Amino acid sequence: MRHALIFSALALLLLHTPAEAAAASAGNAAVALSDNARAPQRARHSAPRVRKQPARKKIKVACIGNSITFGSGMARPDSDSYPAQLQRLLGDGYEVGRFGKPGATLLRKAFRPYFDQEEYRQAKDFQADIAIIHLGVNDTDPRAWPNYGDDFVGDYLALIDSLRAASPGCRFYVARTTPLSHRHQRFESGTRDWQKAVNRAIDVVCEVSGATLIDFHEPLYAHPHLIPDAIHPNEAGAGIMARTACRLLTGNYGGLAMSPLYSDDMILPHGRTFRIEGRADAGERVTVGIGGQQREAVTDIYGRWSVCLDPLRAGEGYTLHVSTPKRRLTYRNVAAGEIWLCSGQSNMAFTLSQSATAQQDQAEAGRPGLRLYDMKARWETDNCEWTPEALDSVNAGLYYAPATWTRCTPKSAARFSAVGYHFGRVLSDSLGVPVGLICNAIGGSPTEAWVSRRLLEAEFPAILRDWMTNDFVQDWVRGRAQRNTARRSLSLQRHPYEPCYLYETGIRSLERFPIEGVIWYQGESNAHNIEAHEHLFGLMVRSLRDYWACDTLPVYFVQLSSLGRPSWPAFRESQRRLALSLPHTGMAVSSDAGHPTDVHPRDKAPVGRRLALLALHDHYGRSQTEARGPEPLAAECCDGEIRIRFAHAAALRTSDGQPPRTFETAGHEGLFRTADARIEGDCVVLRSPEGLTNVRFVRYGWQPYTTANLTGATGLPCSTFRIDVSPAGAPARQKPE
Repeated sequence: MRHALIFSALALLLLHTPAEAAAASAGNAAVALSDNARAPQRARHSAPRVRKQPARKKIKVACIGNSITFGSGMARPDSDSYPAQLQRLLGDGYEVGRFGKPGATLLRKAFRPYFDQEEYRQAKDFQADIAIIHLGVNDTDPRAWPNYGDDFVGDYLALIDSLRAASPGCRFYVARTTPLSHRHQRFESGTRDWQKAVNRAIDVVCEVSGATLIDFHEPLYAHPHLIPDAIHPNEAGAGIMARTACRLLTGNYGGLAMSPLYSDDMILPHGRTFRIEGRADAGERVTVGIGGQQREAVTDIYGRWSVCLDPLRAGEGYTLHVSTPKRRLTYRNVAAGEIWLCSGQSNMAFTLSQSATAQQDQAEAGRPGLRLYDMKARWETDNCEWTPEALDSVNAGLYYAPATWTRCTPKSAARFSAVGYHFGRVLSDSLGVPVGLICNAIGGSPTEAWVSRRLLEAEFPAILRDWMTNDFVQDWVRGRAQRNTARRSLSLQRHPYEPCYLYETGIRSLERFPIEGVIWYQGESNAHNIEAHEHLFGLMVRSLRDYWACDTLPVYFVQLSSLGRPSWPAFRESQRRLALSLPHTGMAVSSDAGHPTDVHPRDKAPVGRRLALLALHDHYGRSQTEARGPEPLAAECCDGEIRIRFAHAAALRTSDGQPPRTFETAGHEGLFRTADARIEGDCVVLRSPEGLTNVRFVRYGWQPYTTANLTGATGLPCSTFRIDVSPAGAPARQKPE
């Protein structure tokens, strides 16, 4: 019996969770009581002899690091630092030691090597069973990394070896560094890039030493407001670190869990292999079954698992099972088809019930093969002050309300995106397969809110700085955000219009659900700065493609419509050129469906159909489908006339049977005048009563609210454009896709 108790006590050191330790301890007590029950009966007046159990040895965890481990910047580091919070999470079965030295470097030749500190000696004397090392933040200092960076891996390995010599059998966890915010004074002058180098070196340290990598960077990266001085996480940030460490040490990730995008009535891809992934406790075996297939996976130490499924046949009525030995999830009435993301701002969020054809559309909206996942905002960005509850919710990243897949009915379609509905309807009818639509559009949102932090930090860091007073951000956007957050108590209060915010809450929350492509209607909140938008739009497209790891992910977007805002003609031309320069994109023209005073034109059906035509032609290879209106190829001056050649111009015409209008010519910038136009085959010929000599530029539809009327055979309109005039016979200056 004594040997059994000793073995059980030693086994506690290997248990992963406090709950398991408590259960094992209770089990030992039960064994002892059972043995006592079998002992011979003693005299009634004799006290029973109770066998004393050996005290259970606590698992000792040493948290080694710099000021972040110490808890600098906190009012109560002894209780709020990440080691202190980790102690509370792990419970009485563990003893967590805090050995953080403010200002310490890992590099031994730098200004405050951890090797030389008293905390280092204390950490060795602690005799830890587990060591979590978080060093490297101070090594991004210009006095450290530029001079001694080559020594980083060797110095780190020496630190681990010295600690291992003091505590043989110790398990080591080496942490990627917590983020340094863009607000750091040296962010662009070196810190940004040196921290990346430090974290790459830390990965090498883990590979060489056999230590387990613990990532303190990624969980905090989307929460810069939790790093108020740009270096030190606050109490809430330390809580994220503590939970990250606790899950990794114990393997307890809360059991099997799937993305919210998994629900009854959901849709999965058809006709191609795809992955299903989720979370479960470390080491759990996960089984996935659908359509006669069954796959198994074992969760890794970070709680992740994934399986690859063979192509499903398009259709409805599937059942998806996902299970572990402890839990089983079943999703019914699953469809297999095409899945598209509908994103942008208010004109994409504009619902079917608000549209010009709402009554007829809703009556015809009973389409079970069309599946809708509608991500609505918890808090609208109306012209009002948000409550403290709303402000807290936004800070926590809980901006979107919970959503679930629904079949398309008149009721569900009424509150869904009108553009998205018409896009999905045409796609489903044309392809003959179910179509799933995810809508996460947010009214008023600027492009920068949808761009990843990594890309903005690397390529447009200026837009991150003091964004509520930053001229790169449209004044209306800043004003609305200031109005919504007027009752804020935190200086770093978040808002959905903040750069990166909607990427971090509205894109990353999709957990790489296997979409086919993206439709996008946005730009109104960036029309004040065309040059900035051109850069941001490319970054937004890259963000989407990087996230889904697909360089060819199609992104089809809507050109701004007609509206009485002076900057919009030039903005529409910029969007046209973006469509020509960015591969696997396409632009739907909507200027003929605009309104002179309403930024939300109600005629959405043509816009959704035009986006669907682009997808059918470009992505699905329906080459017989005309997806674009006339596009200018070249303008030539010949015999006192200007001849403009067009692509997609087999039958040029006008939408109203009148001569083409809104063409203008100029010999000098800023001096445009109206020109008469006529159609000849695939050309438009310009002439003016004064004659056309020394003409260098032509433009079309260059009015904020335009009555431009040039179309192709299918009625698709020609975009606003501007083109240089070439001498006769010169090569074309631009070529549409």
